[in-house]
Amino acid sequence: MLRRNVWVSLFVVFPILVAVVYYGFVASDRYVSESRFVIKSPGQRPTASATLANLIQTSGMSPGRDEANEIIEYLRSRNALDDLNKRLPLKKIYGTTDADVLSRFPGALDSDTFEDLYEYYGNAVTPSVDHNSGIVALQVWAFSPKESRDVNAELLLLSERMVNLLNQRAEANAIEEAESRIVAAEGRLKKARLALRIYRNSQDIIDPVRQAAVGLESTNRLIIEQSVVKAQLEQVESAAPDNPAIPALRMKIAALERQINVQSGKIVGTPQAIASKLGEYESLVSEQEFAEQMLTAANAALEQARTDALKQKFYLERVVEPNLPDEPLLPNRLIKILTIAGLALCLYLIGWMLVVGIIEHSPDK
Repeated sequence: MLRRNVWVSLFVVFPILVAVVYYGFVASDRYVSESRFVIKSPGQRPTASATLANLIQTSGMSPGRDEANEIIEYLRSRNALDDLNKRLPLKKIYGTTDADVLSRFPGALDSDTFEDLYEYYGNAVTPSVDHNSGIVALQVWAFSPKESRDVNAELLLLSERMVNLLNQRAEANAIEEAESRIVAAEGRLKKARLALRIYRNSQDIIDPVRQAAVGLESTNRLIIEQSVVKAQLEQVESAAPDNPAIPALRMKIAALERQINVQSGKIVGTPQAIASKLGEYESLVSEQEFAEQMLTAANAALEQARTDALKQKFYLERVVEPNLPDEPLLPNRLIKILTIAGLALCLYLIGWMLVVGIIEHSPDK
């Protein structure tokens, strides 16, 4: 019985007494400040659900749940701790001598390093999101009401800054992509114009389509004139076969024939004719026109990207401002003492059953 009481005292009574002494008289009070916010975008429509999110949303606004998760990850990150540490003296706030040695930073088993401060920060700052409403709750504790509210308020400001930074990055990416398309279209148009200019200079031609049309018009006039002269020749030969004007008319017809052949040769029939140059010229012109259309479309896409970037911006809407707590909510003294008592009793009973089982199955019994 004496040995049993010793073990009970060691594994049950002693831990409970330590818990009662520490949480009842030593553990420092911690004040919890809470704030709530939601990430909204004017470019999205609200979801049809009867949640608190619908009560706080305005017309055409809906929570950006993905962005809320990104903000939570930021609040839990080392970057947030580093940014917060530049704004507030965290080591002074959480290292106050008014707090007990186990609660303050650095603790009895910790060192004054950034990694230990990050681990301590993770216990002091608790962001969470309601996936139904999209509302983010941010809870921060400190050893005084004002400091807990100050830390919470600074984290809200950092969250707003991060939302703006995400907007700027998204806008910059969209506009940068649109601007790169404009640069590509301008380069293609410049290349097409240069190729067309080189071709015109090398072939001594400005616009083969217009020049061919002019040549065809001249040829048609010569053919009409030749037909008129042939008609005159037929009339003269019918009326006066010995008319001295007949040789002159025949010479004129022959001259017109030569002019028609020369003019036709400039348009078709030879490697230097306009028709042989028309295919490549039309290809170069088509490339230039297509490049111009690409440039116009790229400019329109840039303006659309800027408009869409304005529509898709997200905003941090504060639902609940950081409160100034008037009483400590931590460390939940009674719950801590009862938890330690229950654990100690369970461990003692498990150990006692193991010992009894070993004794009962011992061969020397």
